[in-house]
Amino acid sequence: MPERRSAREILTLVTDPGTFAGLPAPTGGPGRDGPLGWQGYDAMRARAAERTGEEESVVCGTASVEGTRAVLLAFEFGFLGGSLGERTGDRLEAAYHHARAHRLPVVPLVATGGSRMQEGMLALSQLQRVARESALTREAGLPQIAVLRDPTTGGGWATLGAGADVILALPGAQVGFAGSRVRPPDADPAAYTAEGQLAAGAADAVVPPEELRETLGRWLRLLTTPAQEAPVPAALGTAGLPATGWAAVQRARARERPRAQDYLDAYFTHRRDISGDRCGGTDPDGVLCGFGERDGRTVAYAAQTGAATRPAGYRSAARLIRLADRLGIPVLTLVDTPGAANDAEAERQGAGAAIAEVFGAVAAARVPITTLVIGEGGSGGALALAAPGNTWATPDSYFSVIAPELAAAILKRPPEQSEATADQLRIRPQDLVELGVIRGIVDHPRPRVTSRPPPE
Repeated sequence: MPERRSAREILTLVTDPGTFAGLPAPTGGPGRDGPLGWQGYDAMRARAAERTGEEESVVCGTASVEGTRAVLLAFEFGFLGGSLGERTGDRLEAAYHHARAHRLPVVPLVATGGSRMQEGMLALSQLQRVARESALTREAGLPQIAVLRDPTTGGGWATLGAGADVILALPGAQVGFAGSRVRPPDADPAAYTAEGQLAAGAADAVVPPEELRETLGRWLRLLTTPAQEAPVPAALGTAGLPATGWAAVQRARARERPRAQDYLDAYFTHRRDISGDRCGGTDPDGVLCGFGERDGRTVAYAAQTGAATRPAGYRSAARLIRLADRLGIPVLTLVDTPGAANDAEAERQGAGAAIAEVFGAVAAARVPITTLVIGEGGSGGALALAAPGNTWATPDSYFSVIAPELAAAILKRPPEQSEATADQLRIRPQDLVELGVIRGIVDHPRPRVTSRPPPE
């Protein structure tokens, strides 16, 4: 079992020394033995207060984390299992109000067993209050970064935890909607852990305690310092333009060609990935998503890695774009895929709907999106991530309605006509500029702007 820290201990672990200031606790609350008149409830609360030194199951306040001010909501598991009751809801609501009034990000440090039995449905209804406050904070454009401690179960996971923009978890923490006493007896315990939730796409990272302050601080800086626009990356691969369509295809498929990792490493001073589509899936081999620092400002990125993109990858990219748009952070997309995964499992996972999500997220975005095609641009699976009117290409890339071999097959041509088909499709970077499909071709080290003006 992982080490369980108290609310004060976790606050000391993640905040800059001497910066924490508690928020005033709302007055009032239920009468004797709580709203249900649960016999002995007052005595339980008194014992919990004596044991922990806290008056309720959550400690709310403001503090700096690696220099960034935030509102922190630290649960005290020693106080009736960190359970949510009416007074807990009062404190959380007041803390969210403070965050919005002062334009501060919110960091729930969650350790809870769920709703408080001694307050019945009145306790459960606090989840609606918390969800509303979280939604209002989201609408205000303020980030929420959750830290999942041991345990994070029940409604606390389903609101403050799983509802956050970025979800970090401590190693080995018990995380799941079903607590340990209400699960099926044959349930796989690994599914209810921080690591299990990461694998299922429900968390972004598992962070050791000694790295938590730095990681949390970096995330807070990234999500609160947006840039104005994402500059176009410089080309890293072969200079000079391909002579034929088939030559463009061969260059884009070359094993030695720079990939997304190379471009992201060259573009950002540092970066942090998000992980998962929040629907049970991840696609780490197909799409890299996250936020990075460039010239002291933040740019979000969704970068295809050269493999066929799976539905979870598209949903993760859509999640990234929507989050960046809400926080006012510009987006860089890197296009590099032979196309969307087209196996039967991809269809069962909703490939069409997932691609539609990305098209919709790009179309609806109010922040500027910059796209660079760095390799293969295969069909709609590539186009989904491309910014209309602001897409560029490297000399060792192509963009096509479909791969030349598949185009030849659709046209009922023999395989040996694939090369000629590539020329007919006009998929070279210079063809795409002439056709008006892309704005220009990037050189080394700066983008070469063509005669086409930027979109209005």
